[in-house]
Amino acid sequence: MATDLTTTPAAHPEVAPIQRRTLRLLFTTQIVGGIGVTIGIAVGALLAAEIAGTAVAGLAQSAAVIGAALLAVPVTRIITGYGRRPGLAFAYVVGALGGALVVLAAATRWVPLLFLGMLLFGGGSAANLQARYAAVDLAEPDRRARQLSLIVWATTIGAVAAPNFAALADRTTSGWGLPALSGPFAFSAVAFVLAAGVLLLWLRPDPLLTARRLAAARTGEAGSTSAAGPAPTSAAPAPAASALAPAGTVPAEPVAAPAPPARRGAGMRAAWSVVRARPAARLGVAAVAVGHLVMVAVMAMTPVHLREYYPLDEVLPVVGLVLSLHIAGMYALAPVVGWLADRFGRRPVILGGIGTLLAACAVAGTAGHHTPRLTIGLILLGLGWSATMVAGSTLLSESVPDAVRPSAQGLSDLLMGLAGALAGALSGFVMQLAGYPVLTLLAAVAVAPLLALALRPVPVGAPDRED
Repeated sequence: MATDLTTTPAAHPEVAPIQRRTLRLLFTTQIVGGIGVTIGIAVGALLAAEIAGTAVAGLAQSAAVIGAALLAVPVTRIITGYGRRPGLAFAYVVGALGGALVVLAAATRWVPLLFLGMLLFGGGSAANLQARYAAVDLAEPDRRARQLSLIVWATTIGAVAAPNFAALADRTTSGWGLPALSGPFAFSAVAFVLAAGVLLLWLRPDPLLTARRLAAARTGEAGSTSAAGPAPTSAAPAPAASALAPAGTVPAEPVAAPAPPARRGAGMRAAWSVVRARPAARLGVAAVAVGHLVMVAVMAMTPVHLREYYPLDEVLPVVGLVLSLHIAGMYALAPVVGWLADRFGRRPVILGGIGTLLAACAVAGTAGHHTPRLTIGLILLGLGWSATMVAGSTLLSESVPDAVRPSAQGLSDLLMGLAGALAGALSGFVMQLAGYPVLTLLAAVAVAPLLALALRPVPVGAPDRED
């Protein structure tokens, strides 16, 4: 049975202003949230090394990644039952609590509290990831990938600006009596609370709930038309009465029954069943997870690889430059990737991303001590990740029914986070036992199942959507 995202209904006249307002709010909160995430992550390993020792410093970063993945489950439950607004706000509030706990751990030097704080700090990342799906709830079919990619691109601003604020935040809070390196987490907590407040106050009407009401209204119209012929104009349903408001206003939403019980009950298990049954949905989930796994595996060990060729006093500027260009590859061209996905289809862009990931592994793995070539490889790695993330997320969103869409999106983020955590954990062992070239070779091999899935024949005339 087709759903509201797998068909191309006529746009309601009030949807466009609501969608523009939603995109503006999401863009703003992505910048604020991106600063909050990156300013903390920038000093997380250093703070962990200061409190717990260098040997476990990397586990602090892994705790934040795992936290973001696990928090996708409760966030998805809230979104499924009550909409995007409370779900995203909840994730940001959890991230703020994590930042506060990290500051407390720095003051008490209690290691378990530090890792609990980093685990909850992943809520900020969970919110930033989930926000991209809110961009497509009311998007027109031929603009979904572009509007999703715009929210992904907004993260670039926060990610680039945040490291420059880390030192300022630490100097500012040192005068307040906070321990060294804990100041950035205090600023992160404030940023997350600000993002949550903006969403709670102004993300109205909720894009997911609005899309559901419009879909229900279209279903009612179709049912009445098929049963009794075209209905008179005066008897037609009014889909915009409770969900939409004139441009520039902030309408109140009904308190009772924000979502039908059947939709509220659609959890991860139901989403898993639907995704398994739909080839396009499987491809979307696999593209996001495998692209993230390959990117994390190669990127995480690149600084260690560079350390083999540069002395300690020279390696940090080189690492900073290489990773900055890698991040630019991940986010800067996301709108272009979105346009390509809308213009040529989700599956061709996923295939292009797979090819780019394979090229990245080949270039980086054979670069040796040639830093410019390694940098090109890392830029290609970022571009491949961007293609699989944008096209895969869009394909998943439009390939599953409305009732399980938020759960399927949460499932995708859960699998993506676990894949990244696994890649980060195993890449160090591979690097130590076999070296960087073997690591990139294994990363390329990991792409093979995704390539086979993307090349699987699809129904004629429906390359991107499954009914």
